[in-house]
Amino acid sequence: MTFWSFFADHRAEILAETLNHLALVAIAMVIAILIGVPLGMALVRRRALRAAALGIANVFQTIPSLALFGFLIPIPLIGGIGRRTAIVALVVYALLPILRNTYVGLAGVDPAVLEAAEAMGMTDRQILWRVRLPLSLSVILAGIRTATVITVGVATIAAAIGAGGLGSFIFRGVALVSNAVILAGAIPAALLALSADLALGWAERRLKVI
Repeated sequence: MTFWSFFADHRAEILAETLNHLALVAIAMVIAILIGVPLGMALVRRRALRAAALGIANVFQTIPSLALFGFLIPIPLIGGIGRRTAIVALVVYALLPILRNTYVGLAGVDPAVLEAAEAMGMTDRQILWRVRLPLSLSVILAGIRTATVITVGVATIAAAIGAGGLGSFIFRGVALVSNAVILAGAIPAALLALSADLALGWAERRLKVI
């Protein structure tokens, strides 16, 4: 069986799992952005939290993806078999790049610009929202770009806990020792990652120009 014959015979199933994969990534990224960006903003104003927050995020990033999925299964409320556990794990993996880049972008604003803003009578909150954030958007988007590519790849492991996605073809192909079935999951996943990287890279370059 070749990849093309398998793709032709199972194109509806591949499309359905591709959409499921996209949904997992999109939900996880929205949650990670809603957590990571505000937390990164808080780290700029509260230095005492910086080492702890970045340290915890780094620790989670070092845990192998399959092990993290396994650790989450027995945890009440967020664990179990299915999409909920997969989304929690994907959020954990996406957090570090978003959190780190948000902090680095906000903290890396030219001190002369900040002094000028202070001289104009702006408060710390106004400086954060009107000066730091607009000037660091490209750096923050770079973190979101990295997190998205990572999440697309890690989401293939979600099939191991019944969350579906393109990883289901990869695991099925490994069990059947079929390269065609493996490629039916691996090629669309790679194309999704490349598409996300190119689109977010374009947006990042646009923000740098602006």
